[in-house]
Amino acid sequence: MPAAAAAVAAALLQSSFLCSAKKPSTQSSSNPNTTPRSAIEPKSLLQKHPLYSHTQTNLSLPFKEKILCLEILGIDSGKALSLNPSLHTASLQAIHNILSYLQSKGIHQKDFPRIVGMCPQLITSDIKTDLNPVFNFLSQELRVPQQSFRRVVNKCPRLLISSVRDQLKPALFYLQRLGFRDLEALAYNDPILLVSSVEKTLIPKLDYLVSLGFTKGEAVGMVLRCPSLFTFSIENNFKPKVEFFVGEMKGSLEELKDFPQYFAFSLEKRIKPRYVEVVRSGVDVPLSVMLKSTDDEFWELLKQGTGMPHAA
Repeated sequence: MPAAAAAVAAALLQSSFLCSAKKPSTQSSSNPNTTPRSAIEPKSLLQKHPLYSHTQTNLSLPFKEKILCLEILGIDSGKALSLNPSLHTASLQAIHNILSYLQSKGIHQKDFPRIVGMCPQLITSDIKTDLNPVFNFLSQELRVPQQSFRRVVNKCPRLLISSVRDQLKPALFYLQRLGFRDLEALAYNDPILLVSSVEKTLIPKLDYLVSLGFTKGEAVGMVLRCPSLFTFSIENNFKPKVEFFVGEMKGSLEELKDFPQYFAFSLEKRIKPRYVEVVRSGVDVPLSVMLKSTDDEFWELLKQGTGMPHAA
């Protein structure tokens, strides 16, 4: 969004006559053939904006103002209204209060399109009961300083629409029981784990790893080394990659235990092509080296026939 438009949006959101339209004058004109001045003057600054003419004429002025302000800020109003029905009745002032509050916490105006796009419920949330607890959680439980709120929120906007009592604290408690001790890494690198359901997401993923033949301790060790394992789909990620690893590559569980990052690589774009070339070359390449090396390093390893990179 152009800077000028952003400035206009900020000014419009703070304008007192965005929240209520001017009422037409009830006084009769001295000239019956003259249109009352209030009927021809714009009732709001927003009516002067080019986007105004594209809105439906049968919409009320406050509703148009709400749509236009969202659009000027770069927020898809259609998507937001569709995914958050409460937005239909929310006042522009209430929306302004939410956005102002977020800015007071360090969130930039340019962040709103992505954050609200992912979480349209955010702009009709309650500051006292919904948002304050989340920022207190970030500060008190995860030790995130206020100047870093933006970094964490942009990493995982869903934090802002998650219940501290029902979601964030239970997830943190479960993860800490597993052995997640680095709160900084959890906040800045893997906050998505905090918005993941313990019962429906985290536990089933761990149970699946155990079902493959790993002990509970080995499975826990794998997710501690590669937290993103908790974010992968069992059906679309784990199963096809395990099938290829065991069926085609004849790999062992020990290799996966040592290198759980295997599941983070694309099966079609990385794992299969690299494995085909390794088999063709006849070079014995460790799983981690096969997948982590750059293209140049990979081809050099096969050319040298060593299977291991040279020490620098």
